Amino acid sequence: MTSAAATAVRLTGLRRHYGNLRALDGVDLAFPAGSFTAVMGPSGSGKSTLLQCAAGLDRPTAGRVEVGGVALEGLSERRLTLLRRDRIGFVFQSFNLLPSLTAAQNVALPLRLAGRQPSRAEVRGALERVGLGARAGHRPGELSGGQQQRVALARALITRPAVLFGDEPTGALDTATSRDVLAMLRELVDRDGQTIVMVTHDPVAASYADRVVFLVDGRVHGELTSPTAQEVATRMARLETAPEAAFGAAAPDAASGAAPRAASGAAPGAASDAARASELSGAAQAGGVAC
Repeated sequence: MTSAAATAVRLTGLRRHYGNLRALDGVDLAFPAGSFTAVMGPSGSGKSTLLQCAAGLDRPTAGRVEVGGVALEGLSERRLTLLRRDRIGFVFQSFNLLPSLTAAQNVALPLRLAGRQPSRAEVRGALERVGLGARAGHRPGELSGGQQQRVALARALITRPAVLFGDEPTGALDTATSRDVLAMLRELVDRDGQTIVMVTHDPVAASYADRVVFLVDGRVHGELTSPTAQEVATRMARLETAPEAAFGAAAPDAASGAAPRAASGAAPGAASDAARASELSGAAQAGGVAC
């Protein structure tokens, strides 16, 4: 069992029902600090709902969510907003950058919304973490898609969040640019100890993670550690046709999480719905957090 001190996010008995629809149906998961987890599953499996509940954007019907040892169910809306702003980062398929602001101004935005005046060194440091220190004065229209996503990452990371959530963060990028961004995410985990939880449909993207958790009908249906793209693709192909044949009658216990793999184990070099990303982004911005 992963200790509370070493766990960035813990989900216990998590359920989210919408009328008769059980989007999440008793999920137990732990995401260790400093690890990279990919969440996969067929359409309607509950991936985005899990992300929303884990990030405090939606309240579960039942169960418990803890971020950094803090239980979310007892928090008022104000305290929940403050926790999202200070402890949680978000990156989506759409970059959600303000076109009239420079890269530096976009990165500084969450701190300004929090009433802080970030220093130039602080903003520059966030951009340097994603390899864009020399692009601070450029507006989004002057940057490539991959560079815009890196600015979005810097904006999410400037608050030093306990966990970074990504909902198809490479879904709008071409193959080469997507691999560059994934390699950077891997480096953030290996170099800085950043915790990342990423929803993706792409087996290659998932192969950059320490482990892949599979969902079916709102339940955990197994996982892979130190995955390869081929292993993930094979599991997903079986999962689409016969989940029980792919994983057996009983799903493995995923609650204990998986330790991050060494940097040497990093992988070598249908996107999420844009409306869902926009909805989550709006909710995050309303809470004063980086999107």
